[in-house]
Amino acid sequence: MQPTITVAKVTKSYGKKPVLKDVDLSIEKGQLYGLIGPSGAGKTTLVKMIVGMEKPEHGTIHVLNKQMPNLSTLQEIGYMAQSDALYTELTGEENLTFFAKLFRLSKAEQNQRIAYAAGLVNLTPDLKKRVAAYSGGMKRRLSLAIALIQDPQLLILDEPTVGIDPELKLSIWNELLRLKKEEGKTIIVTTHVMDEAEKCDVVAMVRDGKILTSGSPAELKATYHVTSLDEVFLQAGGNQA
Repeated sequence: MQPTITVAKVTKSYGKKPVLKDVDLSIEKGQLYGLIGPSGAGKTTLVKMIVGMEKPEHGTIHVLNKQMPNLSTLQEIGYMAQSDALYTELTGEENLTFFAKLFRLSKAEQNQRIAYAAGLVNLTPDLKKRVAAYSGGMKRRLSLAIALIQDPQLLILDEPTVGIDPELKLSIWNELLRLKKEEGKTIIVTTHVMDEAEKCDVVAMVRDGKILTSGSPAELKATYHVTSLDEVFLQAGGNQA
C-alpha cells in the first residue's frame, strides 16, 4: 500500500542557515507518527512543508499520492500550528463556523462538526465568548478543534498540548488514539515531551535538521539497550544534548 506521506531527500535553508538536511521519511495510513526533538531542531519547518506552506529547496514531498504543495490535498489535512492563528475579535463559535465554511460543509455538517470538536476540547461552555478573552490554553484548544473541523484524513499537530492542563491533555491523547484506531486517520504530532512520544506508533528523533533515528518506542529502546526515550535521544545524538 502507498504511504500516506513520503518525504524524499528534503533540504531547506533560511538564508545561509540550513534547517533541514537530506530528510527522508515515510508515514503509513493510520499511523500515529511522532517528530521528537528540542526547539529549533527543524520539526516545525518539516511539518509546514508537509502541509505545503513551505517549499523544499531540494527533494520532494508527497501527501495522499500528490506532490506538495497541492491545493486540493489541503481539504484532507487538518493542521494545528505551533502559534495560534485565530480571529480574536470573533467568538469561539464564529471561528469554528468560519473555518467550517472554508471546507464547504453543509449547515447540518457544520453544526455536527462544531459540536464534536468543541466538546472534544472542552470548549462548549465558552463558545459564545470572544477569543480575545480566552486564556492561552483555551486558544490552543480552539486551534485543535479547528484542525478537526472538516474530518480530515490527515492530522498534523505542532506541539498540540503545550499550555494545556494534564487532565485535558490525557483526554486529547485518548481521542487521537481513538481517531487512529477506529477511523484510520494518519496523525503527525511534534513534541519535546518524551511521555507523549511513548504513545506514538513510530518516533523520528530530530536534531539540527537531521533525523537521528526512527522506529517504534520499543524498537528504539531495544536497539540502544536503554529503558527510556530520553536515553535513546542522548545516545542517537552522540550525547550532545
